[in-house]
Amino acid sequence: MNMKIILMICAVLTLMMNKSFSAETNKNEIAVFAGGCFWCLQKPFDPLKGVISTRVGYTGGHKDNPTYEETSSGTTGHREAIEITFDPKIVSFKELLKVFWNNIDPYDAGGQFCDKGEQYTSAVFYINKVQKEAYEDSIKELKKEGVKSEKIVTSLIEFKKFYPAEEYHQFYYKKNPVRYKFYRYNCGRDKRLKELWGGK
Repeated sequence: MNMKIILMICAVLTLMMNKSFSAETNKNEIAVFAGGCFWCLQKPFDPLKGVISTRVGYTGGHKDNPTYEETSSGTTGHREAIEITFDPKIVSFKELLKVFWNNIDPYDAGGQFCDKGEQYTSAVFYINKVQKEAYEDSIKELKKEGVKSEKIVTSLIEFKKFYPAEEYHQFYYKKNPVRYKFYRYNCGRDKRLKELWGGK
């Protein structure tokens, strides 16, 4: 085998190894949170550096392909939720959890703000052991910050499947900014969040 062929084979092998390494080191991850009305969870996460995309939908229940009306009725077992695709090299799951906590009321077992029912209750849907442990560590950190962690009722649930909501719900805060702000104000969300987190 002449030197030219050997060099070509080496070049091909190097290219294949680089592609394999790139695939391994460029893996995005998924985070799934429920925190009441999903309209209000998309806006805090969208501008974060490292967040690739977000979409709102339904998860945690027993019905396949639930609709908004079905989920709102409380008959599907699903919660309104957000699915976040992120680059863990830029933003960690732990950092996403901090944003999540600052946008919910973790003490409300009946729902979130003016929305009541299981479909509006808060939860962290963990996808792997790392996310589960990150949730547990975040509770400890909240306690250090003075949060009454023993009263936190936000559930930790193993993730199964996410169903995207109807298109008109995606990026609602952009599509209907006036109605979105009106809803947040009337629901008392911002007022309660300020009481809990001091406007973080």
